[in-house]
Amino acid sequence: MNPRIGIIQFPGVNCEYETARALESVGMSASILRWNVAPAMIPDFDGFVLPGGFSYEDRVRAGAVAASDDVMETLMAAAADGKPILGICNGAQVLIESGLVPGLTGGRIDLALAPNKGMGRDGYYSNWVYVKVGPDPGRSFAAYGLKEGDILPVPIAHSQGRFTSAESGLFDTLEAESQIVLKYCKADGSAPGAFPDDPNGSERSAAAICNASGNVVAMMPHPERSTWLRQVPADIDSVWAARRNAGLASRAALEGEGPGAGIFRSMRAYIERKP
Repeated sequence: MNPRIGIIQFPGVNCEYETARALESVGMSASILRWNVAPAMIPDFDGFVLPGGFSYEDRVRAGAVAASDDVMETLMAAAADGKPILGICNGAQVLIESGLVPGLTGGRIDLALAPNKGMGRDGYYSNWVYVKVGPDPGRSFAAYGLKEGDILPVPIAHSQGRFTSAESGLFDTLEAESQIVLKYCKADGSAPGAFPDDPNGSERSAAAICNASGNVVAMMPHPERSTWLRQVPADIDSVWAARRNAGLASRAALEGEGPGAGIFRSMRAYIERKP
């Protein structure tokens, strides 16, 4: 039986349907759930995704209002049971605001996704970037089927995506424990340096961070927007673009898997690893 994934539809999110298609493209079954569904009515899913968008219009801070919704109690229970939970962009902001990531101090909010910094301008930024898989990829479900050093071109679209913390030494801990799942990088995998390779000024160039158990991941880039090869820009410096361009004469080739599919395939492999 295919793994069953629940997608939480908060007011204002706008990526739930494309996320469902991405999950189903790798053999999982996806159901979209409204944020106010009664907990007793939520099926026993194998995992959950919080999609991108602008829940509650990003009021107070991005993700802050959604993080206090009753449905988060269900997600916290699922996280405690070891089920994978992926937050993408706004979903990542919700996971950070709820304390589920990094989850080091019993639900306390240790991280923030602050406004982008170092861009030479303020506000929302959307573009394709490169991210690199960190060490010990099996540490989290999001990189479970990937290899250390793999470089994935993926799109970003956010204004509050800078992973940071007021707690001294927290990122040392996250780095030492391999909780920084993905880092922004240049096309060749080297450190990003300045904007635009570093799109938001995140500490340690973090693009995705997991909790201590590795089953909850807050990821700012959008893998659902790079799930198919046809979504990859033709002019970026990547083997993925070369594959896309080589397949231009074949619709079937363009419908092949893109770099973002690896994240969802990893989620499926993580679920299916259980006896």
